[in-house]
Amino acid sequence: METEAEPLARAIGTRVKQERKNREWTLDQLAAAAGVSRRMLVNVEQGAANPSVGTLLRLSDALGVGLPSLVEPPASPAVRTTRHGDGAVLWTGDLGGQGVLVAGTEPPNVVELWDWTLAPGERHTSEAHAGGTRELLHVQEGALTVDVDGELHELGTGDALTFHGDVAHAYLNRNGVRTRFSLTVFEPGVGAARRTGTPDA
Repeated sequence: METEAEPLARAIGTRVKQERKNREWTLDQLAAAAGVSRRMLVNVEQGAANPSVGTLLRLSDALGVGLPSLVEPPASPAVRTTRHGDGAVLWTGDLGGQGVLVAGTEPPNVVELWDWTLAPGERHTSEAHAGGTRELLHVQEGALTVDVDGELHELGTGDALTFHGDVAHAYLNRNGVRTRFSLTVFEPGVGAARRTGTPDA
């Protein structure tokens, strides 16, 4: 794990453990509800793992909180500022690209604002999100190919795309220069089925 990622991993682990204990769930209950291994969950809670965005989404969905709740302080002021360089780097590509969560809202209707860069040749593949999820992206620099459930959409600088995020999708830079795009993810009704009680077996 990269040194700069360690504080974020510890913060995520603390939040996951806090949310799990608030619900009086065991490690096994949360692991089963999220569809992750118990070992992975233990590593996440101990801050010893740098979990994928997919794993974080499964954990946040199972806990009934939005992804921003796992990477931001628990306090929810009316106005929250994220300074340049202070966003949560939740994906790092092999060639230097990054997916940075820069802002987000609380459940039940969660909105995430991301700043993405992809180096030439990089691809980020995303699992289907919860039903009703929508994504909006705007290409700031370069060109981007978005694969939405097997259908390719070619975008240039200044182009935007809106699509359903509850299907498999991916972002690809098939060009010779860096691509940068902003991404907004809207996930309605987060935690509606899991606000009380224990997770389904």
